[in-house]
Amino acid sequence: MDSNDRANKAKQSFLSGCNCPQSVVSAFSDVFEEHGIDMQTALRMASPFGGGMGRLREVCGAVSGMLMVLGLLEGYADVSDYDAKKDLYAHVQTLAERFRAENGSILCRELLGLAEGPDSSAPERRSDEYYERRPCPELVASAARILEEYLGG
Repeated sequence: MDSNDRANKAKQSFLSGCNCPQSVVSAFSDVFEEHGIDMQTALRMASPFGGGMGRLREVCGAVSGMLMVLGLLEGYADVSDYDAKKDLYAHVQTLAERFRAENGSILCRELLGLAEGPDSSAPERRSDEYYERRPCPELVASAARILEEYLGG
């Protein structure tokens, strides 16, 4: 799939109500399904990472979603495989740096211009005003595109 297709799919998923990591994960639905993971399971798995991990405003959910897909594709299951872990972490750092270079940060609070610390646990209701002031649609598109380009798609 073309990187712009994945970016557009991620953006549309966010605009349809998915949170940031769910939006990135949904842009790679074919990858999850190829690995025997249905999209409902993948969306549930990604759901706690919205709002920088449950609105703690830490690592951006778009970045978390990008790394979930990376883990599925290049992660390790042999916990004694030091080289696999080292290689994966190098990929994580490369992707995080690309996202930071493009968007200014990998932290939710910084991307949204919020104060330090967690936010209310209650997610905001989606409205036209919400979408107008949130950079999230562009951030999820960025994460999906960066990952697709990194994977050589």
